[in-house]
Amino acid sequence: MYTTPADWKWKTIIEPHRIKTVEPLGFTSRKEREEVLSKAFYNVFNIPADKVLLDFLTDSGTGAMSAEQWSAIMRGDESYAGAKSFYNFEAAVRELTGYDEIIPVHQGRAAERILFSFIGGPGKAIVSNSHFDTTRANVEANGAEAIDLPVKGALEFDKPAPFKGNMNITALKETIKERGPENIPLCVMTITNNSLGGQPVSMENLREVHKICAAHGIPVFLDMARFAENAWFIKQREKEYAGTPVKDIAHEMFKYAEGCMMSSKKDALVNIGGFLALKDQKWAARARQILILGEGFPTYGGLAGRDLEALAVGLREVLDENYLAYRVRSIEYFGEGLRRHGVPIIEPPGGHAVYVDVKRFLPNLPSEKFPAQSLVCELYLEGGMRTVEIGTLMFGRRDDNGDFLPAPMELVRIAVPRRVYTQSHIDLAIEIFGEIAKRRNKIRGLKIVDAPPVLAHFTAKLKPE
Repeated sequence: MYTTPADWKWKTIIEPHRIKTVEPLGFTSRKEREEVLSKAFYNVFNIPADKVLLDFLTDSGTGAMSAEQWSAIMRGDESYAGAKSFYNFEAAVRELTGYDEIIPVHQGRAAERILFSFIGGPGKAIVSNSHFDTTRANVEANGAEAIDLPVKGALEFDKPAPFKGNMNITALKETIKERGPENIPLCVMTITNNSLGGQPVSMENLREVHKICAAHGIPVFLDMARFAENAWFIKQREKEYAGTPVKDIAHEMFKYAEGCMMSSKKDALVNIGGFLALKDQKWAARARQILILGEGFPTYGGLAGRDLEALAVGLREVLDENYLAYRVRSIEYFGEGLRRHGVPIIEPPGGHAVYVDVKRFLPNLPSEKFPAQSLVCELYLEGGMRTVEIGTLMFGRRDDNGDFLPAPMELVRIAVPRRVYTQSHIDLAIEIFGEIAKRRNKIRGLKIVDAPPVLAHFTAKLKPE
């Protein structure tokens, strides 16, 4: 674990670790990148990783593990059933969440698939501060409706506010009244709110949402992929928690829910893994039956024993406040650099990524030309930098009449892997953006050549207009 002297006085917040193992980056020429992008059909998910210099596609599973985690991997018990590694993992999750029913899965979307397969269905609605792409897809795959209820002002990207990830309390009450609590089997609170800029949720909001839902018999679940970053923001921005240890803040967050799902590839600091944790024994029994069909026996759930060991260590390491101070400050630094080049971002920067507001950056490109994906491609061409679109390619759709419905936002997410890049890497990324900002009006749009009906952004094929 990290330790920093209590009398640390310097303005510079350094990486609270030193580098022990390195791997080479993918340097390429402009001509080579042009060929790579064309072969990838202008979808950066199709680009080989060794052709990427700075990989900000996602912070999911891309972090660097610690010496303690690698040591734990060597202790992995690979027994098929009842492995010691499972019980170490189970104890770590129980210690953090306070929930008794702990179900490992290979990653977060597996937990979503399992949960929504037995609580969803036609006529049902899942309410959330904001569903992310796989969450929404798993809700809808079972015939239910995913309803986002973001707080007022969440889409005013240029206006800072401390907790723009909150749920709109008034809208929640109205939705429960309109749909009927019997038709809302679950309320999902995503912490931090990934789709809307990695913005945090306040403890006050969590408490109020739980109170309202409990009064109507609606369970609350946390999508807790970035729970530690959310807890850090609560400590920094909610006055009553200024002196509270982040670990205690996290414990309180879980009190305002009946369960949680986690992609452990984020704040558990591992490269694979996830879990479903809950209080309800009946739900847990149903979940484990589905788990056996698609993931594996309940004490491994699609993971090796070594993965479970590393995950258990990561859940404890991530709550170190020196790590969290460095993590959040590095994202702030990134945002400051983009502002200097006139690049509009969601304000304030979140905990895991900087989000560029492409509608303001490329106002001349309509949604039908996929402006956010166009910027993603331009960033790769300019400097071998891979990012991800959160806009019409990801969330656009057609209505029952076949009419095109663009997404309400056009964002490019620059997700920073944990414990991987140094300040000089971030400085280069800022420099790349600066060059593009000088010629933003020359960026061309894209059109779709081929795309599947669900989660199209992963495999869609595009070409320039």
